[in-house]
Amino acid sequence: MRTTRLRLVGAVAALLVAAGIGAGTPAQAGHQQSTLADLAQRHGRYFGSATDNPELVDGPYTALLGSEFDQITPGNGMKWYATEPQQGVFDFSEGDEIVDLARANRQKVRGHTLVWHSQLPGWLTGREWTAPELRAVLKKHIQTEVRHYRGKVFAWDVVNEAFNEDGTYRESIFYKTLGPGYIADALRWAHQADPRVKLYLNDYNIEGVGPKSDAYYRLANELKAAGVPLHGIGLQAHLALQYGYPATLEDNLRRFSRLGLDTALTEVDIRMQLPATEEKLDRQAEWYADLTEACLAVRRCVGITLWDYTDKYSWIPAFFPGEGAALPWDEELRRKPAYFALREALGGR
Repeated sequence: MRTTRLRLVGAVAALLVAAGIGAGTPAQAGHQQSTLADLAQRHGRYFGSATDNPELVDGPYTALLGSEFDQITPGNGMKWYATEPQQGVFDFSEGDEIVDLARANRQKVRGHTLVWHSQLPGWLTGREWTAPELRAVLKKHIQTEVRHYRGKVFAWDVVNEAFNEDGTYRESIFYKTLGPGYIADALRWAHQADPRVKLYLNDYNIEGVGPKSDAYYRLANELKAAGVPLHGIGLQAHLALQYGYPATLEDNLRRFSRLGLDTALTEVDIRMQLPATEEKLDRQAEWYADLTEACLAVRRCVGITLWDYTDKYSWIPAFFPGEGAALPWDEELRRKPAYFALREALGGR
């Protein structure tokens, strides 16, 4: 039933695009109908997009970014390599540019990310640290950045990608030097710097119930029991058609809710092996609708963020050669079947 309905949506979308209606420029695309953000707000959710500084010079792109979405995540500008390129020397210019753009468009900002094993500056990874030394460095970094953005972001991805696929801790510089307690410390330090901001743990391949999401469930349970300030779990939702849809997504969202935690789908894209075909685009549209409906079905799933909204600026082709077409807008900012499926899932037309 769903597949048939979405194929019809996709076919109508294709006809509109062929006729030059419903696609084209952002100016044509946004007016006289509700945006994805408008539709999500009716359910008490946000609908956002990541963005990155280099593409902010693209006028048609930023026009659509500013009109269709009510939440923004900086893709790279708040990561450690960008914000503390030299020890003790902070540079918030890239993150500030995106915060300023979001504020001008009355969008809220998700901070991303304070503690991650990747994209670290050379001064941090290029030497050995004692545990007291690294604790001091980590605390200063977290608290300086969180204080800078205090009142400007509504949530932080405090620790990103802390577990391996089998549910064991990732052997990051922080884990190896400080042990698993670095996660609780990071949350406490962030909370001290901004007691009002929502604090999340964020990871990929935790959409369905399995060893990796089980590890987060256990950790969240332990942190909550110990009184550590944790408010939510971010499920990145970088999906790929060839690996199957995470059928237990809604169940997984519910179990985190039962711990008293919010959840969010934080980095959504659904890639495919190229070339894109009508069948693949229809299946992609179905998945976008399914994950949206799963979020809407769980009260504490607070919102959905695309990992940028257009294939023009997708990270996928560079990291997964031969794959792409992962987002609801194509490289020309034309709306794909996935866009119309999202609208339908959110109750729009």
